Amino acid sequence: MRPAAPELISPRSPRVVAARRLAKRNFRGKERLFLAEGPQAVREAAGHRVDGAPTLVELFVTPEAADRYADIVGDARAAGARVHLAAEQVVADISTTVTPQGLVGICRFLDTPFEDILKARPRLVAVLAHVRDPGNAGTVLRCADAAGAEAVVLTDASVDLYNPKAVRASVGSHFHLPVAVGVPVEEAVGRLRDAGVRVLAADGAGDRDLDDELDKGTMGGPTAWLFGNEAWGLPEETRALTDAVVRVPIHGRAESLNLATAAAVCLYASARAQRASGGCRSVTES
Repeated sequence: MRPAAPELISPRSPRVVAARRLAKRNFRGKERLFLAEGPQAVREAAGHRVDGAPTLVELFVTPEAADRYADIVGDARAAGARVHLAAEQVVADISTTVTPQGLVGICRFLDTPFEDILKARPRLVAVLAHVRDPGNAGTVLRCADAAGAEAVVLTDASVDLYNPKAVRASVGSHFHLPVAVGVPVEEAVGRLRDAGVRVLAADGAGDRDLDDELDKGTMGGPTAWLFGNEAWGLPEETRALTDAVVRVPIHGRAESLNLATAAAVCLYASARAQRASGGCRSVTES
């Protein structure tokens, strides 16, 4: 069976123009909407809600992608999203990728107030301080999700959560766990510590070794990891706010680890320690 003919064929359509503008931060902030591209992100968006309202509000999909991902299109319609069958050039015009996958969704903002995250008494949190690369931010969000973290915090000096590259790099994890944005780093660290969360700065020049901390059994409690800028790490005044500055040991000849890799190592170290005997997750939850 041949795919149905597209309904939207002009990149100049008002709907297409409005969607394309969401690639820019100022338009995203004004409309409180962002783009989610590809089948995984759109699938997750279709099943997500914010304060009871569907997150996915609109979907642009090529006829070929509509056939290939009929289940996702069905979920989008069931969620109440407005679905546009669009020409390939139209979807490519909205997309921010070199090789679009045929689906681009428009989603409501979904960040969570920092106060709500604290009330939930999280046991594992990733705090991104001064992280400017959207790909790294999205990848750390994905790592936090995979490690079972309850929340991610982006400080006011970090990249936009809804940057298209960050959304792509998270591969759907934007829709899985609470994320607070725009929190001053001093407030983030101070209030997490007040809530009984140990705050560790991840830094290659740290005076404590991650392996040693694991061996000493200090990693099993509620923990927040603070990750800094890709190029210059964390400033001294920020490191001074934390309970400890921890380095990931380099056993080979590599000069260092990149931000996302170091974040994965740290988050999984905490996740394992918390699930071990005596850790804050060692008792099976009902």
